[in-house]
Amino acid sequence: MISDKHRELGSPLQNTRLPSLLALRCFEAAARLENFTRAAESLHLTHGAVSRAIRLLEDDLGVPLFERRNRRVKLTEAGRSLARAVSQGLALMRESVAELRARSRQPRRWVLSCEPTLLMRWLIPRWPDFQARHPGMEVHLVAGGGPFSFDDGLDLAIRRDDFPWPAGYHAEALFPERVGPVCRPDRFNDWFETTAGGTRLRAGALLLHTRTRPDAWRDWAAGRTALPGSRGQVFDHFYFSLQAAVAGLGVAIGPWQLVRDDLASGVLAAPMGFEPDGSRYVLLSPAAPAPGSPHADLLAWLRLAA
Repeated sequence: MISDKHRELGSPLQNTRLPSLLALRCFEAAARLENFTRAAESLHLTHGAVSRAIRLLEDDLGVPLFERRNRRVKLTEAGRSLARAVSQGLALMRESVAELRARSRQPRRWVLSCEPTLLMRWLIPRWPDFQARHPGMEVHLVAGGGPFSFDDGLDLAIRRDDFPWPAGYHAEALFPERVGPVCRPDRFNDWFETTAGGTRLRAGALLLHTRTRPDAWRDWAAGRTALPGSRGQVFDHFYFSLQAAVAGLGVAIGPWQLVRDDLASGVLAAPMGFEPDGSRYVLLSPAAPAPGSPHADLLAWLRLAA
């Protein structure tokens, strides 16, 4: 006798059995990002765990979901079909969870992810004002940059639009990115000179670079001025390059929002002003803010603070 725990292959019950939710989440992240490594990072799993989950899913379904080309992956026709269904299913689950949370009588705790340097140098210094204006809204601030998933427990995210995000994400513009050279005021004569054509970098200026924005100086200088030689230092994070400028180690590319407090206090100077670099910061969410909701209140305050 065959029990209900050992069904015949091809039976209706066997064909309607769903794969594990973890396998489907791994597949959805890999399909969305088209990269197993980035999918693993977004889910806080190892590359091997994501790869195994997808391989087991393919074995379970009996069809390949990805074409594997060296380190790149591409969805097959079957993979694209499943990706649409899984994405829609997860979206429905997120909406249902959001509705249930909204009905709860307990105050909701929102989780807001923000790029680390913007969080440290712009958002946190202004956060007491938000708390004073909205004392009943509990928001947990976390640092994070680049691609992410709302399945990771995030409600909202502030990001610069220098990477693609899923089509289902809702984006609200906050402010454009404007950048320019910044240094300590007492080092101006060491690294800048004033001519009839205006202020420019000296040939021996020490430029401070960062691995998180390796092309910042080149993009700023494009069509504007020639850069000095390769003298200078490279830092792992943008925040470090700005602190190095405060310490007088050289000239950094400073986004206005990240250095505006230092400019106001006289710690830094911006001898050549700031220019838009074509990017902007946005508030990302799974759906548009409902009028009068905490989401809408936060968005309005962010724009006011900008």
